[in-house]
Amino acid sequence: MTGGLIGRPVDRVDGHAKVTGAATYAADQRIPGLLHGFLVLSTIARGRITGIDVTAAERAPGVRRVFTHHTMPRLTLPVGPYRKSYLPVQEDRIHHNGQPIALVVADTLEQAQHAATLVTASYQTEKHRSALHEAEGEEFVPPVQSGTPNETIRGNPAAGLADADIRIEGIYSSPIHLHNPMEPSATIAHWTGQQVTVYESTQSVTFARSAVSQALRVPLADVKVVSPYLGGGFGAKGPTWPHTLLTAAAARELDRPVKLVLSRAQLYTAHGHRSELSQRITLGAKRDGRLTALVHVSTQQVSATEDRVFNSSHSSRLLYAVPNLHVRQQAVRLDLQNGAFIRSPELAAHHGLETALDELSHQLGIDPVELRLRNYAATNPETGARWGSKHLDECYRIGARAFGWGRRDPRVGSMRDGDIRIGWGMATEAHTCGAMPSGAHLSLGVDGRATLSTGAQDIGTGTYTVLTQVAAQVLGLPLTEVTTRLGHTDYPVAMGSFGSGTVNSVTGAVNQAATAVRAEVIRLAVADPRSPLHGIPAEDIVSEHGYLFAPDRRRRDSYRDVLARHGKPVESTGASANTPNYTTGAVFVEVRVDPRYGKVTVSRVVGAYDPGRVLNRRTAHSQAIGGAIWGIGFALMEHAVVDPAHARIVNATLSTYLMPVNADVPEIETHFVDKPDPSSAALGARGFGETPMTGVPAAIGNAVFHATGRRIRDLPITQDKLL
Repeated sequence: MTGGLIGRPVDRVDGHAKVTGAATYAADQRIPGLLHGFLVLSTIARGRITGIDVTAAERAPGVRRVFTHHTMPRLTLPVGPYRKSYLPVQEDRIHHNGQPIALVVADTLEQAQHAATLVTASYQTEKHRSALHEAEGEEFVPPVQSGTPNETIRGNPAAGLADADIRIEGIYSSPIHLHNPMEPSATIAHWTGQQVTVYESTQSVTFARSAVSQALRVPLADVKVVSPYLGGGFGAKGPTWPHTLLTAAAARELDRPVKLVLSRAQLYTAHGHRSELSQRITLGAKRDGRLTALVHVSTQQVSATEDRVFNSSHSSRLLYAVPNLHVRQQAVRLDLQNGAFIRSPELAAHHGLETALDELSHQLGIDPVELRLRNYAATNPETGARWGSKHLDECYRIGARAFGWGRRDPRVGSMRDGDIRIGWGMATEAHTCGAMPSGAHLSLGVDGRATLSTGAQDIGTGTYTVLTQVAAQVLGLPLTEVTTRLGHTDYPVAMGSFGSGTVNSVTGAVNQAATAVRAEVIRLAVADPRSPLHGIPAEDIVSEHGYLFAPDRRRRDSYRDVLARHGKPVESTGASANTPNYTTGAVFVEVRVDPRYGKVTVSRVVGAYDPGRVLNRRTAHSQAIGGAIWGIGFALMEHAVVDPAHARIVNATLSTYLMPVNADVPEIETHFVDKPDPSSAALGARGFGETPMTGVPAAIGNAVFHATGRRIRDLPITQDKLL
């Protein structure tokens, strides 16, 4: 096996296609006879449709059909990959503002958009609620989801608090956050007889296939889903949402391919959001900083029809050695679109914990890094089992040294640059990484080139590149001699691109398939009298640069020549199952605060991470940059504004839903421990994508406190809160 490819900062193998426009996204497919759909959305939050007039819309130029709950074909409610308990445009009931009530299909997008403005609806409205405080007293603990309970008690929390020398208690809150992928969700449905091909912007072709099959009552074998490229997902495109199913139904009814692309504003109610969260955290500790108890009660919004919560409290349960613990994740029902996964769903609760720890360190006069080391959990606090590997203590040391943390003056407001106040803050970063059994197929052709196929997706994180690196290194081929194909249900089923689980799940299958192909080609070579390697023990053969070498390196045979003599490709399918795991790190942040205006600027970010083995240093660095940018937005800018009168998101554009731009982002420095996790089936790697975001908001808030003495517990930290 050749060395050197895995771990290198290899350029993205799909980069050229993307920057030249050759990459074909869902909405780019060119299909003859394509029609265009556009959704009509409700303007009330709760009630019923009493009448819907489509006469003017149907008479508009180019309109082929206007589907309403009276005329849309009946669909079956899917289970599993679909995140709602109802299907819109099937009945008159309205559950949230922005719910689809009609689908207009026309010859062009502009015609469909115009006709949608001509659809009028009348409603019987009911009183609605759109903020947490409106449902006080109605909190409930949702049922167990994915095997994880929403309430956990460990030890005796009351006794732990009573035994504490000091207690910290605070309420920490964050608003609704919205997904904003560069590529809006898009669907093209194309029927050929009883079979349908769906070109879909999805983080899981497998999930989308299952949902379409169930909803339209089509055998799974007759559904193909294709998604080779995504312009971001962030959880929005993980489940299947109504627009996909409505588009497929309309295409079958009209016997024409139909394309539907959500507008930016429609994205904000089409596929969930990070729910508003309020959390009360109580810490008990001894004077030496050792935690005696942690009580963490979070309240978040769910929709009136759902009961799953997505802001999880894994950090409180898993991150520190706390002998007495009570974690309660409770919910209230509001008349809003249901919450959903959004990048780093453990972040909101993690922010509260890491802020509370900073408050404790300040009260005790213990350095924030030292406080975390004194509560270091070498084993899983829930099970007592040792982690496969955990080097968080090294992350603290590496990050602190790179940042210059030892020069920090702990006195509040002590560090200044003229009138500008300087603050240094830090936080732990931590996130679970998922895993699912996954498959991959590898074929080595008679031309000596390899083709790798797996039903995973690349949502911009570098999956194409990392899997190509793994296959090339195992085979001993140049990177350019391996082609990786993703995002098609014809390929072996693989993990969806979510939960920081793609590389964690698929890498093992790729390694297995490539290892089997390499072994078979070596067997063919050493058994062939025509080969220069004939008779050499197979285990002694080395593969590099497309050649098989004898131990003395004097004799060699190329993959191309072996396969040409064999006369047909060598193929293998690998399958692997990894275990979910936990990836940690530490982030250090410098802020500059102008006291005249309350303006906060993040001027430095240094992160140190332990993702197990780093498979590609460049894509890992890219993930860390993305996480830091998201964290800056979470801390300082992002929030959806809901009009209480209509439960409508009023800042549903990129000009009013503020996110960081280049001017808001400093140089981001990253470091990796880079030690393989022996428990990982992914060549020692763990999932990483969501971890680098988790600590950044708390680190920024902690730095703002260090600079100003103002502890802002209600995010975002906007200028008005500091003036």
